[in-house]
Parts: sequence; structure tokens; C-alpha cells
Amino acid sequence: MTQTVSDERILVKKHTALGRITIDRPRAIGALDTGMVEAFAEALAALATDTDIDTLLLDATDDRGFCSGGDLRRLHQQITDGDIEAVDRFFRAEYTLDAAIADFPHPVVTFANGVTMGGGVGLACHAPVRIVTETSRLAMPETRIGFTPDVGGTLLLANAPGRIGEYLALTSAEMDAADAIYAGFADHLVRFEDLAAVREALETRADPSTPGELILLFDETPDPAALAAARGWVDDAFSRGSVPEIRARLAELAADPALAEQADLGPHTPAAALALLEQRPPLALAITLESVRRARENGDLKAVIEQEYRLMMWYVTTQPDMVEGIRAQMIDKDAAPRWQLTSDTQVTRELVESAFEHEATPLFG
Repeated sequence: MTQTVSDERILVKKHTALGRITIDRPRAIGALDTGMVEAFAEALAALATDTDIDTLLLDATDDRGFCSGGDLRRLHQQITDGDIEAVDRFFRAEYTLDAAIADFPHPVVTFANGVTMGGGVGLACHAPVRIVTETSRLAMPETRIGFTPDVGGTLLLANAPGRIGEYLALTSAEMDAADAIYAGFADHLVRFEDLAAVREALETRADPSTPGELILLFDETPDPAALAAARGWVDDAFSRGSVPEIRARLAELAADPALAEQADLGPHTPAAALALLEQRPPLALAITLESVRRARENGDLKAVIEQEYRLMMWYVTTQPDMVEGIRAQMIDKDAAPRWQLTSDTQVTRELVESAFEHEATPLFG
């Protein structure tokens, strides 16, 4: 049975005891705008109180990916137009939706196939049953655009093994399926060609009956995670107390011939990490490092999302880097952002603290 919500790009269906919310924006790999987020929340709330439903599936029509994140072009236009109310409406809706998925009263299964980044991680990775495929590419890419991880992502990063979270957060490095499972962003590897069979099994409730047990019938053993192989040097470098100290240690590790010859690191090498940090704005790096570490100390999803929301409003109302980063990556595509601050020495402790002390209307009660 199909249900109608306020945005046609969000599809809602019920089949026996399975509720299903599907993102249908294939031309943009599911990029989210306010209408989509609000419709998604509308569908989620209705299914949460539907007595016929005992499992929820989140997926997308686009084989290229589940969700590429927020609609950055629209966000850029809203900020440059000075429409802060519209920006605030989007982020409040998105962040509360992410928390609502985590609080859903029944098991939630997500298909994080293909591109699942930023806002897509917020939708997919707070669920209890998270499926990735051989096509999956997960990341929190916010530092690429001069911003900091959000959508509850800093808690996922904080809970990753060792200092993997700091590494992924600061560099915006991408994870394949094995990396995502190792880092705690996913639970099961299923072949892309088997996703339709998983959907059918969830609909028909073939034995075993619980979603987690059922998916084990399709579960594949991932290859060894390159992130696991990189854990030693990552913990060494990214446990340092500041971004300059991390850079310095990465430079030392990049010169280590043993690490240079370690083939199982895949893309996760000290030299690659150092090169990525050189592309990121110093302010975003400092705030991101602090944000992940505060999330680790806090440990509560809603409190972490509140922190991310304050940071977002601080960026939108006081800092030009996010708008400039979107311009360089998505609008003009010149890959030449002009960051406000260009060196670590310009980022003072007082500036970082001011971001975390920014006042914003609470999201949750």
C-alpha cells in the first residue's frame, strides 16, 4: 500500500508489517532539501504510530547511492540571499529527523549503498541495522567545504575505534564497505544484487523473523578493512593534542619507508592524510577536532546534535568559509577556495571556544 506525503520525492509504502521510506531524487543522488526532510519526518512519525508496522526500511531509488547529503546549491543560495530563517528551518528539520530515526520504536533497516555521505549518514547510520554493499562509499565530507561534521556524525566518529574518528573527520576520507563496518558506521555487507531479495524477505517475513537474523542469511564477509591496517599510524598521529601537532607527526610518519611500503593501507596513508589536511581550512580542522572529542566525552546523541546545531548556526551567521567552500566545490567548481584564515597560527583558542558557546534555540525540549 502506497501512502502520500507532502513531497513526491519521498515515497512511503506499507507491505504487511514492513514500512518503507524511499528517497526518489535520482538526478541528485538523493540530495536533501527542506521539503524532502519534512516529508521524510512526516512519514516517519506516521509509521511510528502505525500498529501494523514492526519494521522500517530506508532506501533510495538511485542505484548510485542512498543519499549524497544536503542540497548544497540551495543552501548556498539561501545563505548568500541572507535567508537565515530558511537555513535554520532546514537544519532544525534535518537534525530532529536524524534523532527521530534513532528513537524509532521498531527496528530500522537502512540500505547505505553507493554514495552515502553527510546528511545521508545522518539518515542511515543511526539505525540499528545498517547494510552496505560493494558499491558503498561513506564519508563525513564537511571539512572539504569549510564546515564541520554534523547530523549526529560527530558521535559516530567519536565511537569509532581508537582515533579513526578524528582521522575521518579532519580529512573527510571515504570508507568502502569494509572500512564502514570496521569504523562502526555499518553492520552488514550484502551484495548489491541481493538488496531486492532482502527487501522481499523483509516484506514476506521469511524465517528467521527478526530483521537482524534475516539479514544474516545474505551477509557476506568483507575483505580486511584498510582502516584496521592503518589503525597504528592513525592512533599515533591523530591522538595529538592539536591540529599543528597532528600535521607534524604526519610529516614524520610520511617519511617512514616501512609505512610507505605497507600495501594493505589502501588509500589510508600518512602522506595522503597530510595532503588532505593541507586542502582543508585551518578553522574547520580545529573546530572539528574539538567537536569529535567533546562528543566522545558526552556520548549522548541528542546532546551531540545540539552541539552540532550551535556550530552550524555560528558558521552560517558569522563565518564565510562554508559559503566559500560550497562555491569552490559545487558552484564555480574551481577547487580554489579562499579561506578566511590560512594558517593554524591564526586560529585562536578563543575563536574556537566562541563557536561552541554560540547561542541557539534548543532542538530538543
